[in-house]
Amino acid sequence: MTPAATGLHGAGGPALAVPPPRSRAQVFPARPEQVGAARRFVAGLLAGTPVADDAILCVSELAGNCVSHSVSGHPGGTFTVRVEVYDGDYVWLEVADQGGLWHPSAPDGRVHGLEIVRRLAGESGVAGSVFSGWEAWARLDWPGRGY
Repeated sequence: MTPAATGLHGAGGPALAVPPPRSRAQVFPARPEQVGAARRFVAGLLAGTPVADDAILCVSELAGNCVSHSVSGHPGGTFTVRVEVYDGDYVWLEVADQGGLWHPSAPDGRVHGLEIVRRLAGESGVAGSVFSGWEAWARLDWPGRGY
């Protein structure tokens, strides 16, 4: 869910002269090799930004979850990556799957998927349902941003 869709960006405060975000989305076949394609997509969009490496890792984890733990990983399934860049402020990432019950991996003592995203992002979360699909999101704040 983008900040604009939820009313989060600038909600409750005075109107700011904020340039519109650079926004891109791409649908990928939900196959393991497409997780690398999603990383390259994000790397190309965020080249030169201070949050590029963290964003690439987040998208890798979230796309991997779609392929491994949702209905998207079934034959013909897809996942969608959305990126909004608010230059000098933050990057908003979303990765959406096609729903189903998530089947998490057995605990092995290592940090995985959503926990990695939580640790890297200023904010993150998951919205959706088994039926409509899941959308995992992360907000990666620019270092030293203005507030």
